Amino acid sequence: MQVTKFKFKQHENELGSLVFLESCRDIPFTVKRVYYIYGVGGNLRRGLHAHKTLQQALICIHGSCKVVLDDGTERVEVVLDDPTEGLHVGNYVWREMYDFSPDAVLLVLASEYYEKEDYIHDYDEFIKYIKENS
Repeated sequence: MQVTKFKFKQHENELGSLVFLESCRDIPFTVKRVYYIYGVGGNLRRGLHAHKTLQQALICIHGSCKVVLDDGTERVEVVLDDPTEGLHVGNYVWREMYDFSPDAVLLVLASEYYEKEDYIHDYDEFIKYIKENS
């Protein structure tokens, strides 16, 4: 499965903490799009899709959430609760984000600009796509 959890560089002193990351160094791709998810209430799930080409880095910069990742053969759950850690999710990986803490802010760095055609929103279609393209 194309998923890697990684740690960012952190600087701490009497003024507080600073975490920094650089495209193509700390993030294994050129960042073309940035967005963040917050205010997710109740038992709502976000994501519920896979990408054909796009890669993402997910960073819960405040609070916590869980991420389920599925490549069609293996399914894993990852907890994001440390703003110094990120999760690299490659293409052909189904993702679902859920169990957001009330204060959660999930930052997403994407390797591509938004293209509707890159998304697979139906799980059965995702499995079919994986079988046809492996």
